[in-house]
Amino acid sequence: MTKCKVCRSEFVKRSMTHKCCSPECAEIFGREQTKKQVAKKEREETKIRKEKLKRLADWIADAQVIFNKFIRLRDRDRPCICCGFGEVGGSNREFSGWAVGGDFDAGHYRSRGSAGHLRFNEDNCHKQSKKCNRWGAGRAVDYRIGLIQRIGLERVEALEANNIPHKWTVEELKEIIATYKRKIKELEASRANG
Repeated sequence: MTKCKVCRSEFVKRSMTHKCCSPECAEIFGREQTKKQVAKKEREETKIRKEKLKRLADWIADAQVIFNKFIRLRDRDRPCICCGFGEVGGSNREFSGWAVGGDFDAGHYRSRGSAGHLRFNEDNCHKQSKKCNRWGAGRAVDYRIGLIQRIGLERVEALEANNIPHKWTVEELKEIIATYKRKIKELEASRANG
């Protein structure tokens, strides 16, 4: 016995595609399915129209949000790159608490404004306390010291020497968004598994 998709009464299925107990219920079920399909198609069309209206700056902002989330997840068990806040067992474990968005940003060593071509470079971006990033003007000297400890002097000097400008394209930004969404999923899955 199977339950009818419309009236929920029990009936005997005659085939795998048999979903309803009567022709009346089948008609209602068909109309509901058609409405769902139309609504889904409308949502897809709206999404496509919205994407066409997006400016390059909108795509950059969307990619930055995803990239920053990845950085905070990647470095979640590490302290602030500048001051060491958040270090397990550290004396500065307590923080005043920033209610919105937590205590940390994804801070860039070379700022997005002065080195926009490095905005999505993983070596250039690390977990940084909001206090250091926003009110400490990035604490570049302390950031550099912490960066050398994490990635080594050679890679830090390579970041500092990289001054090749880059103009982002929508296709590149879509790829960045897809890549970092995938990486976020992998990090979240690894966190859940162990």
